[in-house]
Formats: sequence, structure tokens, C-alpha cells
Amino acid sequence: MSRHEPEIQLGRGMILLLAVTCGVGVANIYFPQAISPLIASGLHVSPDSAAMVVTAVQFGYAAGIFLLVPLGDRRRHRPLIVTLLILTGLGLAVASTAAALPVLITASAVIGLATVVPQIIIPMAAGSVAENRRGTVIGTLLGGLLTGIVLARTFSGTLSAWSGWRAPYLIAAALAFLLAAVLAATMPATSPSSQQRYAVLLAEPLRLLRTEPELRRSCVYQAALFAGFSAAWTSLALLISGPVYKLGGQTVGLIGLIGAGSVFCTPLAGRWVDRRGSDPVNLVCIVGSIMATVVLLGGDLGGAFGLVALAAGMLFVDIAMQCSQVANQVRVFAVAPTARSRLNTAYMTCCFLGSTVGSWLGVRVYVHLGWAGVCGLVSIFAGLALVRHLLHVAAQRRHVVKAIGSPVRAPYRDPPPE
Repeated sequence: MSRHEPEIQLGRGMILLLAVTCGVGVANIYFPQAISPLIASGLHVSPDSAAMVVTAVQFGYAAGIFLLVPLGDRRRHRPLIVTLLILTGLGLAVASTAAALPVLITASAVIGLATVVPQIIIPMAAGSVAENRRGTVIGTLLGGLLTGIVLARTFSGTLSAWSGWRAPYLIAAALAFLLAAVLAATMPATSPSSQQRYAVLLAEPLRLLRTEPELRRSCVYQAALFAGFSAAWTSLALLISGPVYKLGGQTVGLIGLIGAGSVFCTPLAGRWVDRRGSDPVNLVCIVGSIMATVVLLGGDLGGAFGLVALAAGMLFVDIAMQCSQVANQVRVFAVAPTARSRLNTAYMTCCFLGSTVGSWLGVRVYVHLGWAGVCGLVSIFAGLALVRHLLHVAAQRRHVVKAIGSPVRAPYRDPPPE
């Protein structure tokens, strides 16, 4: 093992615990999607104003990825992860007591900023296994991540129907504090892979985006699919609570629970990536996302048929987005083994900026064009990813002869510490 690699051996039990941590962490980003109508009612604001809670937590998450995830290459992982879990718990506790929308939006941004633990765990784990198992391990962790997304909506939608919108924030805070205590006692120690100053670490993701074409391509793929994913889920709560269905957040949670079937797909996608590479998985996911919008259009019909169409369509959207994540992160982590956290910073910042744009646009498109407009928006986002993929395939075919004779590129190295 290189001296730059983390000196850590992760057993199966620890990987499963880290997968649970990823799920609990990412749940904080998604559970507000199912309860935004209840927040609107409880704080006496309009539904589109309450949807700003979802946008704020996603924007905070993107900021946390840019500002905090690079520290995964510079700091020991255990104290960093435990500290962020404690800060997340405190933010959730404040959100549960918010008496006005501006306070809740501010707390949500802080929650998003601190709950970037999954994006520190995934590159750490990717560096602890052999390259031919990396897809499987990432798939396992993303399976935990997806479980958190699925259960977050079910948990918050159901619990808020019984106990109000504040209850999910209280339970999430307790889980964050519990995981902080468990990981403080059980997580093995690691050594940093970089000695660069914080300012240099912050600049590195931008430099990597400029110099690494495979990183840029992965960012385009996932930002586009993530934007469509967020547009659909943020608008779904408005559709379910609106005049077509006149149902509550519990129904959104149940639709999310049906999406639990996608949890089993990410480990399979990881094994497929290990055998075939990332590109075939990306193409299937992009095409699958476009096809999902056709199914989702049936949600405008209302009734039992509409609910079935919504459940099936959202399941396909979930599968496409999460399996694409496996393929893209395997590709990204292969670019520079000593800079995985910085690579993940660049990649996930782009992804969650895409998610934030998708969430913001989704609500506004729904207000003006209805659910059919949202489905069209999801299809447009996926279509952009498909165009980028086809351009890549065409470029590969044009330059295959040149590529055979080109010199081998030198691997990434940290610049000398200042």
C-alpha cells in the first residue's frame, strides 16, 4: 500500500456500519421532501415557500461538500466524522424547535452543510479495498445511502402524519448523536493522504475539474440525472397534496417505501461495473431515466392507476440515479488514488448543485405547467446526459487510432507542501 493511502482495514461489519451511517446521513437531505406541505400548514406559509426548506438543505449539502469533504484527505477520518455527526444533530435539534420559516431554512442549510459524512466515508472505503472490489464496496455503501433515502420519506411522511412535522427532526437528531457515539468507539484510526494546507485543498477540486476529463464527464452525467430526480421528488409532494389526489405526506412516504426495491440494485450495479466498466452502466441508467418519465406521466390521471404509475416511475428514477452514481464514482476514484476526497468534492458539488437546480426548477415548473411539465423537465435533464454520452462515444471512435499511439499519462501527484 502506498504511503499516501489510508492505513486502514475495513471488515464486513464495519462496512455495514458505515453503510448505515451513510443512510442516516443522507436521510437528512431527503426527509423534508415528504413533509413540506405540513411545514407550510404548520408555519402558515405557502407550499412553494415551504419547499425552500428542501432547496436550502440541498444547497447547504453542496456547500459542505465543497468546504468540508476535502478535509477527508487532510484529517483523520474518525474525529472528523464524529464531529460532523454531532454538528448535524445540533442543527436538527434547532430545526425541530423553529417557530418561523426563516429559522427553519437557516437551520436546514446548516444541517446540509454538516451532514456530508457519507461523502467522506465513501472515498475512505474506496481506498481500503482492491481495485477489482471497489465497485462492490461502493455499491454496498450506496445501497445504505439509498436505503436512507427511501426510508427517510416513508419515515417522515408517516411520523409527521401522526405527530406533526417536528417529530422527524427530533428522531433524526437522536440518530445522529447515537451514531457519533458508536463510531467514536469502534471506527479504526486512519492516516491522512495529504499534507496540503486547507486553502490548497479547496483549490484542488477546481483544478481537478479543469484537468481531468473523466471527472468532468462523470459530473455531467450525475448532475443531470440528480437534477431530474430532485425535480420529481420535490414536486411529488405538491401533486399528492393537490387537487388531483388530496392526500398527505404519508402517501409520499409509501411511494418512497415501494422504491426500497432499488436498494438491491446498487450492489448489482457495482459488480457489473467491476466486470464491464462504468460506461455501459451509465448508458442503461440514462436511457432508463428517460423511459421512467413516460411512466410518470400516468400520475396526472389520478386514482389508483395514477398512484401505481407514480410508484413505478419513481422506482425507475431511483434505480437509474443510484446505479449511475456507482458507475460514476468508480470512474472518478480511479483518476487519482491520493486525492479521492478532493475528487469526490468536485464530483458531489456538481451533483448537488444539479440537485438544487432541479428541485428549484421542479417546483416552479409544477406551479406553471403541472405534473406533465415536471416529467418533461426530468426527460430534458436525462437527455442532456445522453447527448454528452453520445459525444463521448463518437470522440472515442474518431480518436481510437491516436489513442493507441499516445504516451501514457503520468499519475496525479500532490504538489509539494508549502
